[in-house]
Amino acid sequence: MDEAILVTGGAGYIGSHVVKLLGESGHKIVVLDDLSTGHKESILYGYLVVGDIGIQDDLDKVFHNYNIKAVLHFAGSIVVPESVTDPVKYYHNNTVKTLNLIQSCIKNNVNNFIFSSTAAVYGMGETGSLDETVPFAPINPYGRSKMMIEMILEDVSNAHKDFNYIALRYFNVAGADLEGRIGQSFPDATHLIKVAMQVALGMRSELSVFGDDYNTPDGTCIRDYIHVIDLAQAHLDALKYLSNNDKSEVLNCGYGNGYSVNEVIEVVKKVTGKDFSVKIAQRRPGDPDRLVAMSDKIRKVLGWIPKYNDLELIARTAFEWEKKLLSPKKGQ
Repeated sequence: MDEAILVTGGAGYIGSHVVKLLGESGHKIVVLDDLSTGHKESILYGYLVVGDIGIQDDLDKVFHNYNIKAVLHFAGSIVVPESVTDPVKYYHNNTVKTLNLIQSCIKNNVNNFIFSSTAAVYGMGETGSLDETVPFAPINPYGRSKMMIEMILEDVSNAHKDFNYIALRYFNVAGADLEGRIGQSFPDATHLIKVAMQVALGMRSELSVFGDDYNTPDGTCIRDYIHVIDLAQAHLDALKYLSNNDKSEVLNCGYGNGYSVNEVIEVVKKVTGKDFSVKIAQRRPGDPDRLVAMSDKIRKVLGWIPKYNDLELIARTAFEWEKKLLSPKKGQ
C-alpha cells in the first residue's frame, strides 16, 4: 500500500491550500474533516474521509485503511473571542482531540507530525519582534489550548525517541490561491483583510478599527501578514525536513515585517477601488501594539523561501476570492 499523508482539517482555509500543494507535488493524501467549518469543494486532491479526530473509531478506520506516514494537523477551533466566551469548546476541540490524535499516531507508529500552532502562544509579545525563544504567555483560551498541545508534543517526543514534530506558529494569514480555486470561505472570520474586503463589497456596512492610540507611528496595531501559499509551502518544507531529520522544531511563520491596521486599510482601498466607511472603536482587551515574527529560524532550518511577501498581492488575491464567493449569490 502506498504511503499517504493524513491532513486533518484539510477542508479548511489553510489546510486546503496545503492539500493543493501536496497534490501538485504528487503526494497521496487522505483528508479527515468533519466539515463543520470546512468545505468539501475546497479539497482539490486526495481522499476525503468525513470524520472527527475526537472519535476513536474514525481515527482507527483511517489508520487501518491507509498507510499513513505523516500527519499534518489543522483541525480545531480558531476564533479568539469565542474562546473567551466558550473556553470548554476550545480545550475540548483543540487540546483534548489533538491528544487523541497523537495517541493514535503513537499506537500506529506514525512518527512525523506537523502541528498548526499560532503566535497567540506569545500573548502580548512585549518585545514586539518575536523569536521562538520568547516564553509562553498566552492571554486567551485559544492561545492556551495551542500552548498545551505544543507542551504535549514536546513531552511525547522526549518519551518516544522516534516521534518527531514541527510546530509552526502562524502569524496573520491572509490571501488566497493565485489561481482563484480556493480561499478563505469561513463567513464569520474576524481577520482584518477578509473583513475589509467584505466591507468593500458591501457585505458589511463599515469597518471597525479597534483603537487608534497604540504606541505605533499611526496609532493602530502592527501585525505580520503572511500569504497563505507561502504558509502552505512551509508545511511541505517541514514535511521534507522531518523525512530527513530526527529533530523536532518550533518555528515562526511570518515575513519579519509588519503593517499597521491603517496601512492595510489603505492597501485594501487601493486594490478594490472602494472608499468605504471606517469607524474607530474601543480597544479590544489583550491587543498588543506590535506582533511581528522573527523568521530567521524557519528560513535556516527548513530552507523556506517565501515568494509572496507583498501586501498588495495578498490583498488582491483575497479580493478576487471574495468576489468569487459573492458572484453566485448575485445570479440567484
